[in-house]
Amino acid sequence: MTRLSSISASVPTDAPPVAKLNLADQVYQELKARMHDFRLVPGDRFSELEIGRRLGVSRTPVREALFRLRNEGLLEVESKSGWFVKPIDFARLDQLYDLRIILEQASIDRLASRNAPSQELEALKAVWLVPPPERLTDAREVGELDEQFHSTLVRATGNDELARVHWDVTERIRLVRRLDFTRPDRIEATYAEHAKILRQIIQRKAEPARLLLKAHIELSKVEVRKISLAALHEARQRAVGG
Repeated sequence: MTRLSSISASVPTDAPPVAKLNLADQVYQELKARMHDFRLVPGDRFSELEIGRRLGVSRTPVREALFRLRNEGLLEVESKSGWFVKPIDFARLDQLYDLRIILEQASIDRLASRNAPSQELEALKAVWLVPPPERLTDAREVGELDEQFHSTLVRATGNDELARVHWDVTERIRLVRRLDFTRPDRIEATYAEHAKILRQIIQRKAEPARLLLKAHIELSKVEVRKISLAALHEARQRAVGG
């Protein structure tokens, strides 16, 4: 049986700092992590009692967490059949990806105007400007690094509000982004595209970097449209070792 004492392992390493989580927050983080890791996929149904029993907590924090996820558009509840994970809303995802482009292009403009590369950009070089034999191939690891690449570009601007809005977008699209990296060709493409974007930023060539980044995100948006329920269930089987 899962226990909430292990919840810290489910929180992304580059998440904004937060106060000590109460029980409802921990249940919320655990359920969200299960969705991001494909252990809960669209269409899955469950009860408050079932979740409480699995996590070893009472019904009150479970209910609070579930309604929070419902408000974010991830879950829904029916009077007779209980809670379920909502289907992927592709129209909403399109809007979020468009917002990503706006936020990240604005960040590129700021970064490319600087006289010297920041420490954040130097750190990205060590990850993405590496020869093919040194590249990672694990889908989960590359998915996390992809998030860190884009969030680092935004955080490096020093604009906390820009970073906050970008983080919110990242949270809402994490499920489909992680699924994108279950294919080896998408991992290879991500390394190549990130390297091109990063080199243009370091050389302070804002416009080429903006165009490359837009093409990179637009391609991801196209790939998202190809996601099927079967692919999600396949990802779950891999996640649980089935």
